[in-house]
Amino acid sequence: MSSPISGSTELPPTVPTIPATPGTEPKPDPNAKSKTQMDKDLFLKLLVAQLKFQDPSKPTDTSQFLSQTAQFTMVEKLEEVTKQQQEMITAQLMTSATGLIGKTVTYTGIDGKEATGVVTATTIGSNPHLKVGNTDVALSSVKEVKNPPAASGNPAAK
Repeated sequence: MSSPISGSTELPPTVPTIPATPGTEPKPDPNAKSKTQMDKDLFLKLLVAQLKFQDPSKPTDTSQFLSQTAQFTMVEKLEEVTKQQQEMITAQLMTSATGLIGKTVTYTGIDGKEATGVVTATTIGSNPHLKVGNTDVALSSVKEVKNPPAASGNPAAK
């Protein structure tokens, strides 16, 4: 299969380079784009370069161009679906955490030992935590949930 870009085989100057010193890893730049964003930008730059450097006597096949555009659109839509699924999972975790307020939970503590207590509050977000006594407990470390024991004066407990 021949390359759709004729002439120059150089990559655009914006393609990131690998550090020359082995064993060193670049420090993450807080202003740097995500890998996904870089992939989208790189795809578009390569597509523009393909069109710019194509041989006028042998233009790029239209069906191939449309196929690449459709693939790009599909990747963008899949990214949106992934983001929406993550938001739904976060919402479900927050709902689960708030539903545990007032329940007795058994969890694995930081020391690796099991502990039990009543959930008095939750911290919601992408990684919800429960407040059991004075301890913050990750929702993922909960092993068992029970209704609190009924009060002895409650006739429904009989």
